[in-house]
Amino acid sequence: MAFNNFLDFFQKGKTFRPKKQFAHGTIRYSLHKQAQASLNSGINLRGAVKLPPGEDLNDWIAVHVVDFFNRINLIYGTICDDCTEQTCPTMSGGPRFEYLWADGGKFKKPTPLPAREYISYLMDWIEMQINNQAVFPCTSDMPFPKNFATQCCKILARLHRVFVHVYIHHFQNVVAISAEAHVNTCYKHFYYFVTEHNLVSRKELEPLKEMASKICKDPPA
Repeated sequence: MAFNNFLDFFQKGKTFRPKKQFAHGTIRYSLHKQAQASLNSGINLRGAVKLPPGEDLNDWIAVHVVDFFNRINLIYGTICDDCTEQTCPTMSGGPRFEYLWADGGKFKKPTPLPAREYISYLMDWIEMQINNQAVFPCTSDMPFPKNFATQCCKILARLHRVFVHVYIHHFQNVVAISAEAHVNTCYKHFYYFVTEHNLVSRKELEPLKEMASKICKDPPA
């Protein structure tokens, strides 16, 4: 499936949070356009996530963190009306996996929350990181913080939890709007990127391990 069809599909729907964009003329904007051109050309997704020759890995990660934030917002936006406190009283991925929210601020200790509330806090927290120049410098003349990769790993791990919840608890809602191929393509792109650059632990990927072994052609470890 061509990736631009995926974009066309979700651009017609609502988002859970406003889309974040890169400033024109910056290195990250150029990398974003380069990545989109590769995806739209139908290139193999596993190849598309590799760091382009001569580019900085932190810039490449920053571009994809923002991109995945946008895409997962779009995916969740298509099913969020079906994700209520009644249908999803916990942020979970089946009976084996429950995610507790902590942000070091309002929630200093891991706290159980309904899935929609968890995801709302999560998107607010990620947006705050992306908008913080000390964490996500917007131009190449500003250095990345030493903990940039660690912070991105945390963001991506938490975004993966949204995939887990959508796939395990709302896939019937995805199928109802004929979006399963589009969501699968987005997940494959995410999975290939985080495994290529070792950004999300196998423990975090565990809930969707069986599915990934099928749609990502990645045999279980």
